[in-house]
Amino acid sequence: MYGVISGGAIGGAAAAGALANTGLNALSAVVAVTTLIAAGLSLWKLAPRWRRNGS
Repeated sequence: MYGVISGGAIGGAAAAGALANTGLNALSAVVAVTTLIAAGLSLWKLAPRWRRNGS
């Protein structure tokens, strides 16, 4: 278990590193931006409205 790292473990790490170049990185950026926009809009709706004394 704590011995020499086998070739299968190294191959799995290389495959996981290569996955970032398949276009999923751009998709995750779109999902992250959409999530941040949705969170910002929900906080905007929760914030109290500014009231002016003159109106």
